[in-house]
Amino acid sequence: MKQILVAGIDTSTQSTKIRITDAETGKLVRFGQAKHPEGTSIHPDRWWEAFLKAKEQAGGLDDVSALSVGGQQHGMVLLDKQGNIVRDALLWNDTRSAPEAAQLIESLQGKSEKNTDKQSQTLEGKRNWVRAVGLSPVASFTVTKIAWVVNHEPELANKVAAICLPHDWLSWRIAGYGPSSSSNPSNRDTIGLDKLFTDRSDASGTGYFDSTTNNYRRDLIKLAFGRDDVILPKVLNPNEIGAYADPEIAGKNVAGGCLIAPGGADNAMAALGLNMGIGDVSISLGTSGVSAAVCQTPIYDMTTAVAGFADCTGHWLPLACTINGSRIIDAGCKALSVDYEQFANLSAQSIPGAQGITLIPYFDGERTPDRPNSTASIYGLTLANTKPSNIARAFTEGLLCSQRDCLELIKSLGVTVKKILLIGGGAKSSAIRALAPSILGSDVTLPKTDEYVAIGAARQAAWTLSGKEYPPIWQNEIETTLSGEPNEEIYKKYLHYRNLEK
Repeated sequence: MKQILVAGIDTSTQSTKIRITDAETGKLVRFGQAKHPEGTSIHPDRWWEAFLKAKEQAGGLDDVSALSVGGQQHGMVLLDKQGNIVRDALLWNDTRSAPEAAQLIESLQGKSEKNTDKQSQTLEGKRNWVRAVGLSPVASFTVTKIAWVVNHEPELANKVAAICLPHDWLSWRIAGYGPSSSSNPSNRDTIGLDKLFTDRSDASGTGYFDSTTNNYRRDLIKLAFGRDDVILPKVLNPNEIGAYADPEIAGKNVAGGCLIAPGGADNAMAALGLNMGIGDVSISLGTSGVSAAVCQTPIYDMTTAVAGFADCTGHWLPLACTINGSRIIDAGCKALSVDYEQFANLSAQSIPGAQGITLIPYFDGERTPDRPNSTASIYGLTLANTKPSNIARAFTEGLLCSQRDCLELIKSLGVTVKKILLIGGGAKSSAIRALAPSILGSDVTLPKTDEYVAIGAARQAAWTLSGKEYPPIWQNEIETTLSGEPNEEIYKKYLHYRNLEK
């Protein structure tokens, strides 16, 4: 029997990765990757260039029967009527639109004699957003970014014909649509703005999509953008075919060509790649830190801290995200002039609580809690405790306490947590592994290090290709389960200092 291949594509903040996989077993066949430029504002053509490089490194996609793209959430991609990029994409970690987030919240405050103070009015506005789309605007979300363009670049806003997300745009380009270019020579006859497609998981992070009705909120688009006549990607069902790839890009040697599955948001794809079920929570430590749980029903957090996203299977994925993830460890290594191994050794030489030092790690501002203009703070330094080992320990504890914040927020909504899975680049850190169970207050399952966004995308591609009701069952390897004595005092001290900064 001939092997059927599918490809999972992960277009993240840092890079494009392509995992070519056996459709039946999920086993890796080939792999390629290419870096993206650093920054919070990136021209999408750089993603296309990285995709082509990764495709070449992976040995091409000519023999691939189906593919799917998982992408970084919230990034704003604006297209004109010719399919050209209007401006650099503002990514999820670009916080310049914080004032626009406040303006959008104010726009839905309403007028009530009961709520006369500003704090109560703001909370009312946030809750009205949660009722509408499951989340309240913060600088990370797409809706705030399009409002920023209107306020600061009105001449560019007037050129916009379509709004999409990074994974939508890359899927569309792979299908052969967009402006003609030397990198896409067999460009189809039409520009194809009406051929843009997405899925529930990524659409649910825009701030203008209701995942319970699976409809866009055009009124919220108009509120942010001043008009609602822009083209938005069609939202597909979890295993619906979105398009077929341009044969010059993928599927040239496959009868019938290479289908393109709906794709999805990176965190939802990772959940699919991990085979997460009800009661499982993943904590992903990458550029950001993300805690996400799979739920059968939508979540509406009226404190507005947890976003009620959709997942890639028809369920929901309540999620709390920090802007500052494993880069906290990077910052610690840089401050101490050590590598990761040396940093972990230093952290191990200290004691729980870092001899009184606490780091509040909001280096790039923060999303959870919503403090876009904050900076990192370190408390408790004395002449006696200012040692490299204690600094390393405080940085490690600060990162994990920040993720504990996210975990506690999800629990507060009635989500039962049966298992915690730790993934992402930060999960490779021996410093993180040593302290995670004690600070998170639970055993931690450590799946084998792998590309779970790309695996999830490949699994969705195989599911769509099969036409079956449920995704294929692929076995994941578990590296180990981490255990440790819970230490609530560290987290309590962290909360004390975090709350001082309100």
